[in-house]
Amino acid sequence: MHYGSAHSLFFHQQSATLCYLVCCESTKNCLLIDAPADFDMPSGELSFTTANEIISYIKTEQLTLQWLLETHAHADHITAASYIKQQLQDTHPCKLGTGEGITQVQQHFSQLYNLDMPCNGEPFDALFADKAQFQLGDYTVDVIATPGHTPDSVCFHIDGNVFVGDTFFMPDSGTARCDFPGGSASELYDSLQRILAFPDDTLLWMCHDYQPDGRPLANKTTVKEQREQNIHLKGDKQRFIETREGRDATLAVPKLLHPSIQLNIRAGQYPSKTDTQQHYLAIPLTVLL
Repeated sequence: MHYGSAHSLFFHQQSATLCYLVCCESTKNCLLIDAPADFDMPSGELSFTTANEIISYIKTEQLTLQWLLETHAHADHITAASYIKQQLQDTHPCKLGTGEGITQVQQHFSQLYNLDMPCNGEPFDALFADKAQFQLGDYTVDVIATPGHTPDSVCFHIDGNVFVGDTFFMPDSGTARCDFPGGSASELYDSLQRILAFPDDTLLWMCHDYQPDGRPLANKTTVKEQREQNIHLKGDKQRFIETREGRDATLAVPKLLHPSIQLNIRAGQYPSKTDTQQHYLAIPLTVLL
């Protein structure tokens, strides 16, 4: 589903993911943040309905896609970044970018899943350090490292807008979980404070909205609203850590954790085919006695 706004928004219902296409109006250069693919776990069927909708929109609006950005290696949906790059490579030589902490994530999960892959950030074209900058037409994009949810988490600040990934949710949903490998509630609190240091009217664009109590979809808020209303920010750092860690202890493993991580640490590129000419993903077995 496409929503018209200052930024073009595509909502992926299956994973409650909000994907943003940000465009410089004068140059028509654009970037895409957290593009989702479609995946059916029982059948193992990977498809690209939402990605194809985005590609069609880019072509119809005659935009030039320069960057495919990931706020981190997601555990709840599979990225369509490499698919989109491949589909547009003849006309849009765009780059894949994410936080430099992806190498740490690759190292951990390549061991968990016994993957034969480099852990140097490939196939991403750019690994952003904190405070890195790059241009999108007339705009400067500032990268803000926001570890806590994951070591590779970053946010992107563009002209008074911050695309926050999984750091913040809407105020009634709180903040990101911190119980993944390399996660830290203490680090997340510090990262959230960096975002809250922006001016009150800075717009914060969510990556997910799970619509608690069936409320309508919401995808943006402000620094002021988060500071005053976020349900996880009702005290000091220690109280936040206790709240966050207490809630994390009750959360289930994301349903698409294993397929998502194995593909997302490679920007959505598939594992090599086996002798049977088939791609495979691994699921570690936990035996409960």
